[in-house]
Amino acid sequence: MNGGAAAWRTIHSGCCHRGWDRSIPPVAHVAPGETIELHCRDAADGHYTRRSTAADIARMDPARVNIVTGPVFVDGAEPGDALKVTIREFKPSGFGWSAIIPGFGLLADRFPDPHLHLWEYDRTARTPAVFNDRARVPLKPFAGTIGVAPAEPGLHDIIPPLRTGGNMDIRDLAAGTELCLPVEVAGALFSVGDTHAAQGDGEVCGTAIESAMDIVVTLDLIKGAAPAFPRFSTPGPVTRHLDGAGYEVTTGIGPDLMAAARDAVSGMIDHLARWRGLAPEDAYMLCSVCGDLRVSEVVDAPNWVVSFYFPRIVFD
Repeated sequence: MNGGAAAWRTIHSGCCHRGWDRSIPPVAHVAPGETIELHCRDAADGHYTRRSTAADIARMDPARVNIVTGPVFVDGAEPGDALKVTIREFKPSGFGWSAIIPGFGLLADRFPDPHLHLWEYDRTARTPAVFNDRARVPLKPFAGTIGVAPAEPGLHDIIPPLRTGGNMDIRDLAAGTELCLPVEVAGALFSVGDTHAAQGDGEVCGTAIESAMDIVVTLDLIKGAAPAFPRFSTPGPVTRHLDGAGYEVTTGIGPDLMAAARDAVSGMIDHLARWRGLAPEDAYMLCSVCGDLRVSEVVDAPNWVVSFYFPRIVFD
């Protein structure tokens, strides 16, 4: 940004909530076109510290997961409008965590035990984060949970994504992206959180590099233009931080896309163990923070192809 004193308003992390509910009072009102800075807690609400161990995973209160900052009332927003969110900037904290949480993740049955990895990383996000003496992960900060309140009354769980956004975990909701969300209630009631320093498409173990950070956004309205589901535009290439050294790719093939995804990721974990001598748990977490699941083919019935791309740059 401009490097000087910010002209926008700040919404502090104490202005937060858990779950989506149209009845939650807004913490601020903004005019269309206004830029604001929101301070976001990490997905575990500060539960993990630099002294945490895997034993702390069992002590995590599920009610504290994916806390979001907001909601923010956008003046003039009405059902049927699109809320245009221009993501301006991320200000990462430099500390994060990744975990294998029992019962959670694509391969929960293969990895029943808790594992925790703590990260110290460059707050400018220009330098890859060190995983161990063999692997470093290029960074791309983004918001994992970003959305507006749904029309249906009552409290909605924060974990499943909704038509109005929420916990979408889309890596490309990064700086420069323009996101359009369908407004379903007056004022839209925008919230954001669950910020990540890096993640692969799929977030296969269930966590990314989970990290508190601040986010600067501009909120605007496109009247009467609500999309059926969230849509976004990126300012340029989306994988150039990973592309430089090519990829290792495994596949899963069969009539069930979820089973094929599991097979593709399992194949990569086995490959990384043989190729780089990684423990399966470390390979699984690395797959989650920098590897990409891709649907390669869905037309050649009855079998579909899912591929898993792991960037070789991690080992350069």
